[in-house]
Parts: sequence; C-alpha cells; structure tokens
Amino acid sequence: MDFETVAGNLRESFRVIAASRTNGENRELRGVSIAAAGVTFQMFNAAFLSGRVDSEAELAQRILLPATHFNTRGFEWAYWVCEDFMDPRLRRRSRRIFERSGLRHSVDLPGMIAGRIAGPVRRLPPMEVRRVGDASTRDAFCAIGSVCFHVPLSWFHEVFDNNSVWQNFRAYVGYADGEPVSTTAIIYGAEAIGVYNVATLPGRQRCGYGETVMRYALADAQRQFGGEGAILQSTPAGMHLYERMGFKTVTRVAVYSS
Repeated sequence: MDFETVAGNLRESFRVIAASRTNGENRELRGVSIAAAGVTFQMFNAAFLSGRVDSEAELAQRILLPATHFNTRGFEWAYWVCEDFMDPRLRRRSRRIFERSGLRHSVDLPGMIAGRIAGPVRRLPPMEVRRVGDASTRDAFCAIGSVCFHVPLSWFHEVFDNNSVWQNFRAYVGYADGEPVSTTAIIYGAEAIGVYNVATLPGRQRCGYGETVMRYALADAQRQFGGEGAILQSTPAGMHLYERMGFKTVTRVAVYSS
C-alpha cells in the first residue's frame, strides 16, 4: 500500500455515496475523477486528481474541468487533492493555483496506512456496537456526525437518506449505557479497507469509545474482505490514537472548497 491506495480508497468512498443517490454522478475526465452526490453539503460534491500532474498549466486544466462540471449544475463543490500526485515544486505552488481558480483551502489531512493493526495499549470500555441498518442507527450516525464535524444535521440526513448507501458504506454506532456516543464507517476499495467518520461526542471523548468502535468496525471488515491493512485520513485529534494502532503517514490530502 502507498499514497495511491489512500487516494483510490478515498475516491471510492465518495463514489459509493454518489452512486446511491438519484441525482448522483460518477464521472472520469482527463486526469480527474468526479463523485458528486448532488447535495447541499459541498464536501460530497467532490473532485479528485486521478493521476500525476507535472506543470502549473496542467494543474489549472485539471481544476477547470470539474469547475465547469459543477458550475454548470449549480453545485458548491470540493477538491480532494492527494498531494503526492504533484512533484515537490508544484506542490509548494499548488495552493496559490487553487486559490487563483476560486477554491479556498479548507484543511490538510494526513493520509495514513497500517499494514497490520496493533493491539490496544489500555483496557477498552465495554460497549454495544451496532451496524447502521435501521432508522434509529441512521439517525444516531447522522446526529453524532453533525455535532462532531460541525455540519447542519439536515445536510447529513440529505447525504445518507437513501437506504442503498448502507449496503456498501458500512457504518457503525457505539452505545455506552444505552446512549449513542461514537461512530466509524468502512469502505472497501483500491484493495484496502478505508476508515472514515471516526467521531465521538464531546463529553464522551478520551474514554476509549472511538477506539472501541473503530476496532470493532475493522475486525468486521477484515472478516468480510480479508487482509489486515487499512487506510485513513487523520485529523489532529486522532493522530496519536492512529499511530498507536500502527498507522503511519504516507501522504497529505489537501481539501479545497468553492
């Protein structure tokens, strides 16, 4: 596994969601992948580099293609850029090129891989973990995501309101004392298990709930798909946990939004 595994699995996670929606689109343009859910939450109307970029002019062209696609449809959108598709000199200049094209930088996410998941270093709390599959677990998954990612609840419901999304977007909710407190989602793609939507409600953090749900989800995915490796994009808050679990940073994903 390498940075292309991270990039490929990330694209697949958005393709699964786009494919589940009536207005969703998955398209392959020259050097650009588009996975558009057609929703208000612009991060799910997404473009990705799908190959190497060698010059400023080429990068500008690969910004113009999805910009034209989304502007024609009237959608706000985001560009998820695995920076190892660019050489170091172009990478240093890339933010200016994106901003010149009307895309503001939102966040940098370390892309991480683990060939094998290390065991826990502390006793994890007892929890009930349920795979999302009914109205109650869907509502809990969306509510936790809304709070933890600072997004309106209606936006989350719009993205995940179709039952078909849950067939390939395997999501889990952890319950402590009967209350939903933590989530993890799994996507299998690019021959790797991708970990997404790791979130724990404020006030319930630093108790081991997020790690418990994540380990449960990974074990379930490994039984289904085989292998021991996994990929994810880390937030600063999760970095130490992921490193303890055996993940190492291999790339950086820069996110730009319209």
